[in-house]
Amino acid sequence: MTQTLTERNGGQILMQQLRQHGVRRIFMIPGESYLPCIDALNEHRGSIEPIVCRQESGAAYMAEAHGKLTGEPGICFVTRGPGATNASIGVHTAFQDATPMILFVGQVGNDFVEREAFQEIDYRRMFGPMSKWVAQIDRTERIPEFIARAFQVATSGRPGPVVLALPEDTLWGRATVADMPRYQRSHSSPSQADLARMTALLDVAQRPFLLLGGSGWTATAMAQIADFASRFELPVGTAWRRLECFDQRHPNAAGHVGWGMTDALRQRLLEADLVLAVGTRLGEATTEGYSLLESPLPRQSLIHVYPDPDELGRVYATTQSIVADPARFAEAAATLSPGHTVARGERVVQAHRDWQDSLQPLPAPGPLGLDQAAAHVAAHLPEDACLTVGAGNYALYPHRYRTFTGPGTSLAPTLGAMGYGLPAAIAAKLQDPARTVVCYAGDGCFQMNMQELGVAMQYRLGIVILVFNNGMWGTIRAHQERDFPGRPIALSFENPDFSQIIKGYGGHGEIVERDADFGPAFERACAFAERERLPALVEIRYDGNGIAPGQTLDAIREAALQRQRAGA
Repeated sequence: MTQTLTERNGGQILMQQLRQHGVRRIFMIPGESYLPCIDALNEHRGSIEPIVCRQESGAAYMAEAHGKLTGEPGICFVTRGPGATNASIGVHTAFQDATPMILFVGQVGNDFVEREAFQEIDYRRMFGPMSKWVAQIDRTERIPEFIARAFQVATSGRPGPVVLALPEDTLWGRATVADMPRYQRSHSSPSQADLARMTALLDVAQRPFLLLGGSGWTATAMAQIADFASRFELPVGTAWRRLECFDQRHPNAAGHVGWGMTDALRQRLLEADLVLAVGTRLGEATTEGYSLLESPLPRQSLIHVYPDPDELGRVYATTQSIVADPARFAEAAATLSPGHTVARGERVVQAHRDWQDSLQPLPAPGPLGLDQAAAHVAAHLPEDACLTVGAGNYALYPHRYRTFTGPGTSLAPTLGAMGYGLPAAIAAKLQDPARTVVCYAGDGCFQMNMQELGVAMQYRLGIVILVFNNGMWGTIRAHQERDFPGRPIALSFENPDFSQIIKGYGGHGEIVERDADFGPAFERACAFAERERLPALVEIRYDGNGIAPGQTLDAIREAALQRQRAGA
């Protein structure tokens, strides 16, 4: 069908391209550097929803979370200079988490470039190491070409972020140019030879383990990989902070692999004679400092399935490398028939039993234990509820005690970026208003993007926020006690009354300090959020000595002192 071409300014052309490529929501902090784009939104009312955020890091986090949830690039607009530097944390998160995302950044006009004009930055140098592609659109008529390529790059191979700089003269310029068709995601699939060799390796293994992670999983792919795991008698673990990649109600579920994992699961990985890793990078967190699988030569046979050939063999020498994205691999795996002769079913049963045993709350010091609170939340939420976290030891609790059921049930930055939980919860509620969304946040983590409560208020988003208040940077305190026991310094802080702050945003707030009070307060928060479609917050004040499930700072300090005395 022939397009009727009309002259448009750069902002109009760009916004039409986003609509062509299926964008229905953008996250933004308005800036004068891209005013034509903002004005062009008037032509797409009801088709593209602009979410006006409060700070660029929050906007970028929301776009990244949207990309995780949908598999489509999350779109973020920020102004030049300070806007770009603030948004960079979201780009870094998208890069390490392999999340499709496109960041549009205003830029000085080409007539001012290289003069260190107001807020000028070279974005290629700034974003190059943490994005898949950085470019600047210097000609108005090339906007459709650059946008199409950005979508293709962000979603192909290992997904990730793209950054496009928008000089003012490009956006104000006018051109008569055709729109590009919607992008088509490219996929990589395993060959028949790949599948035959993998099946042969699995058939002779006695203690194989299936590890799932990364992005690109769908409900269909999860069902196919679960059937594959059942037929081949494989225990299944999820990589660190990718708990949504497998339905943990499944009898093959073995738990969450990485920092904070149970001793039983760690031993199971160490004893495995073959690890089939699908979709995950096998990073430091998942491998506990490259110790579960030693780099560069793991003790276990390693079959690594990943959509980017540059990742395969980069950190680990593999027994077999397969270039395939998770969905295409799962589709192919569903056609395979096992031929193993060593019965492995009992190992699967025991792995699942060990994981279920770990759901029992561990004892904790003080009148309110985070183990009990997390177990209560897990037991009283709908199965499809979404839990979001940022970074900190508090996140170990929901990840240990919640049974995650599939795509959209967990949003967690594998990058370990603080301040992520609240923006991610907002993105999740915008995407699926009927879904229950609970944000777990440490007192330090929450205050890094607390201002985004304004977005929840403005767009009537009934999210529930649990703020864990121990008055310190707890994760760093634990590290300090391990390395410099009994010498804490520069780690504590005074907090505001979070239950009062939320009320300023029209929300509901409570403080709890005892186990018996948490359950009723949480139920009231959930009821308020659903009824009023506004945020609700429960501030949990607890004994900071309880630093992680089953661990105390006192015990960490004493163990470190004993090591010092033994080495003296």
